[in-house]
Amino acid sequence: MSGSSQERIVADKNVSRETLSRLSDFAKLVVKWNATINLISKATVDEIWSRHILDSVQVFDYGLQARRWVDLGSGGGFPGLVVAILAKERAPEMQVILVESDQRKAAFLRHASQSLGLDAQVVCDRIELVQPLGADVLSARALAALPQLLAFSVRHLAKGGVAIIQKGQNHHAELTDARRDWQFRCDAHQSSTDPSAVVLVIKEIAHG
Repeated sequence: MSGSSQERIVADKNVSRETLSRLSDFAKLVVKWNATINLISKATVDEIWSRHILDSVQVFDYGLQARRWVDLGSGGGFPGLVVAILAKERAPEMQVILVESDQRKAAFLRHASQSLGLDAQVVCDRIELVQPLGADVLSARALAALPQLLAFSVRHLAKGGVAIIQKGQNHHAELTDARRDWQFRCDAHQSSTDPSAVVLVIKEIAHG
């Protein structure tokens, strides 16, 4: 881990050394498993802290109030397992559920959760087949186009729940496309790791 990345996490989140150590152990697990399972792009392995860890850390405060946080398409654990690591210290009552249809990636998520002493639940199934999860907060990163994510959100969010969606430079076009079939309130926050990306905090989602 670079010194600058460590300093940013300490400054931004005021986390303990124990949490920093757990994040570091998680990063090592991702790199180790990535040799056989495509958890993250090999081109970004050397930038795992800036491109993946810090990019996931930034979403946590937007859903800090959640009792049940559901991460869809968790893949290598971004942002879901990072959320679970932060929640262990900052929101210990929060339940974190990771939904991942790929069996090998789900096996990694279970192994990482157990190795890191987390209570995250892993559900290995297609998102549209999982029984509604009643999430207070739902997150997704690099998973699908926004209209599809809104459909997933309606299925798995509890009444009054919030979807936290990370999107890249095409987010304006995706929002325009989504508004053709969906009604929702959206606050767009510039990403702290990519000036062209945003974190969308979406509420009051309804079809039509």
